[in-house]
Amino acid sequence: MGEHIYKGRKLELLIPASSLEVLKIAVIYGADAVYIGGEAFGLRAKAKNFTLEEMKEGIEFAHAHDCKVYVTANILAHNYDLDGARQYFKELKQIGPDALIISDPGMFTIAKEELPDIDIHISTQANNTNYMTYQFWWKQGAKRVVSARELSLNEIKQIREHIPDEMEIETFMHGAMCISYSGRCLLSSFMAGRDANRGACTHPCRWKYSIVEESRPGEYMPVYENERGTYIFNSKDLCMIEHIPEMLNAGIDSFKIEGRMKTALYVATVARTYRLAIDEFIQDENLYKKRIPFYKSEISKCTYRQYTTGFFFGKPDENTQIYDTNTYIKEYTYLGIVGEQNAQGLYHIEQRNKFSVGETIEVMRPNGDNVLVTVKRINDERGVDMESAPHPKQQLYIDLGVKLEQYDVLRRKED
Repeated sequence: MGEHIYKGRKLELLIPASSLEVLKIAVIYGADAVYIGGEAFGLRAKAKNFTLEEMKEGIEFAHAHDCKVYVTANILAHNYDLDGARQYFKELKQIGPDALIISDPGMFTIAKEELPDIDIHISTQANNTNYMTYQFWWKQGAKRVVSARELSLNEIKQIREHIPDEMEIETFMHGAMCISYSGRCLLSSFMAGRDANRGACTHPCRWKYSIVEESRPGEYMPVYENERGTYIFNSKDLCMIEHIPEMLNAGIDSFKIEGRMKTALYVATVARTYRLAIDEFIQDENLYKKRIPFYKSEISKCTYRQYTTGFFFGKPDENTQIYDTNTYIKEYTYLGIVGEQNAQGLYHIEQRNKFSVGETIEVMRPNGDNVLVTVKRINDERGVDMESAPHPKQQLYIDLGVKLEQYDVLRRKED
């Protein structure tokens, strides 16, 4: 990716990946680093996650493109997790990720013993809200601490002033927010028996609630915020695409995108937009300001909730934090990723959603270009012509009338 420097500090765009395919997209579309989960000890039990073999391949691919890989091991561990964690860290040693993301002091201690040469980053789950906490983790040997999502940019700036220059601050700048303090939530354990702090969150904060009065069973009284009822705990998504100058000037080193459960289209869209915005700001602040409408329109092309700037400019009021519907807004449908060309000059894709011959779709390129094309031809694996591609995960060969590159992403605008 090349180095991105601002006021002498090296900047990192850190992108999530749910699978090996998504990791490759993140790397090609502008990540300086990618974070992934193994099959254990990460806080996304339902994410596809990586086998050790896939991790190895992902790290080799990333390193070949000058990109780092961090592995999450950020559960709050119980006694019965510890022996397994030690074994897991021994296995990771063979694979060589660039850092581990950890929140639990016990897990931190084991990682230090088993992986003395690998950097450790302290997860947002550890509730890192002040500079003394940063100093504490620095003395323990952590290289980087992820700020709690409840911090304002002023507080982050103060942290930067009180910690060693070479210590790194990582901060979320885009994606889903948790209504609880940096994810320390007991709702899921209480209501579904699934422990959020061990990776199995069922997101009860997104459910719809009413109040019931004990002596009047069966009478459900909605907690009104408007005529559609309320999602009283439900948080908007964070989006700081308009505030990159403020983020950079707060002394943040790594800009983190949330979304280890998200599709390749989401990752490509968000990585590419933030990459362009950061690079264009460093190159020319006026260019960045002029392009804000473009960045905003691009970022809205993946599935999202309403947006907020979270706590960055002080404590949010309910209008900036809570919202009244848990529906996602979806403007584009993800169709697939371009692969190799075959002998007939058609390009391979694994179909993700239905599309048809004659339809207008969009090719999304890593450099920021979006190209409208018409689907000229679809072949199945045997080379038989098809009018449409209705089956998910079908292996297809397509002609879109233009030259394509491997890792171009195909999407369709919805009415």
